[in-house]
Amino acid sequence: MASEGHWAVEGYDTFEGGPDAYYRVKDGLGSEADALIAAAAYWKELERTQPAESSGGQGPMGIQDRVFIVRPNGSKYRFYLP
Repeated sequence: MASEGHWAVEGYDTFEGGPDAYYRVKDGLGSEADALIAAAAYWKELERTQPAESSGGQGPMGIQDRVFIVRPNGSKYRFYLP
């Protein structure tokens, strides 16, 4: 869960899978806008370290890690770059 009143970014290791596959990327963000900026930066890092050409990217059969925005209440939604 994000720290009280703060937004966060999480990754999800699709190769590992399951509930333990989530990992914290950035915590303590002050707004959703800050979380979106951090998520975009992490997405770009994933593209560098897990290129879509070899990982299958973010598609249903891809194993590239997923990126999530975590709201202050702990709920999350998946982040995509257009």
